[in-house]
Amino acid sequence: MSKIPKPATIQDVARVSQVSTATVSRVLSNPDLVSKSTRGAVLDAIRETGYRVNQAARNLRMKRAGAVLILVPNLGKPFYSGILAGISEGFAGSDYAVLIADTESNPLQEETLAGYFRDGRIDGAISLDGGIPSTALQQCVTYGAGDRIVFLCEWVEGEAFPVISSDNAEGARLAIRHLHDLGHKKIAHVTGPDGNVLTAARREGVVEERTRLGLPARSEWIIRGDFSLESGHEAARRILAMDERPTAVFCAADMVAFGLISGLVAGGLKIPGDISVVGFDDIEMSGSYVPALTTIRQDRHQLGRRAAEVLLGQLANTGKALPMKSALPVELVTRASSAPPN
Repeated sequence: MSKIPKPATIQDVARVSQVSTATVSRVLSNPDLVSKSTRGAVLDAIRETGYRVNQAARNLRMKRAGAVLILVPNLGKPFYSGILAGISEGFAGSDYAVLIADTESNPLQEETLAGYFRDGRIDGAISLDGGIPSTALQQCVTYGAGDRIVFLCEWVEGEAFPVISSDNAEGARLAIRHLHDLGHKKIAHVTGPDGNVLTAARREGVVEERTRLGLPARSEWIIRGDFSLESGHEAARRILAMDERPTAVFCAADMVAFGLISGLVAGGLKIPGDISVVGFDDIEMSGSYVPALTTIRQDRHQLGRRAAEVLLGQLANTGKALPMKSALPVELVTRASSAPPN
């Protein structure tokens, strides 16, 4: 039975490159401090010996965990796939491991997040969950980790952490303007859940654009949802029961729009023949749905990548001021679910 080869050590690299172990260490940690010829000799020796840095030992010496935590409200939602891919790409060139926690299936306890920092399990966190208690965040601030938390897409009002998001209000304005330009005046809106910052931002855009265009407002045309298929089905049931139905509906999320279309079609209506539908997000299946969904596109990959870049900047420059809020542009994607009213 063949023996497992012994892994190369830093001493092996020093011997092959004919330099000290301190010089090898310097090449690995601060290469700019070493001459080009010496740096080349060490890198050649690393390739020849197959040496790999002991990351655990290195993290211990540097008093860091070498990991970041991503808090996601529900990993099962298709919306998060593109964002997580962007985050992963953003950290790919770093030496940080990316850990993911589902805060819906395993809700964050008040002291959990601060405990991760305190126990040396993570160096930073990106939260897509805007429902984290302020007390939990303040514990992180008290511990000294307040500058190592970034919010992505959602955020907690009144808390001073960097936020990377899309321009949600502008997205809602684009949706209402598109429907108005098609000739619709009776436009309903299926919202997100009460108390959610995205619900508020998108609702604000709806109200602003509706007021600017002089569109009629009826209380029954504002239907509460929760970003889910089920809330879309419920919105369809309510619309089908209305004496005066809207001719178009803007949904606060694509998943809501899918549920709405399914429910309206089951009730005997044609989309967009009887009612036009516009969503928000442009998740992967939006272009393949029947009918293909007109929606507001968020660049989810770029959102994730940008959040990773901001957190990496925070970890490298603790205390350095960064923009507290960054809103990425959105765009209208016109497909088959919207058309002029009959």
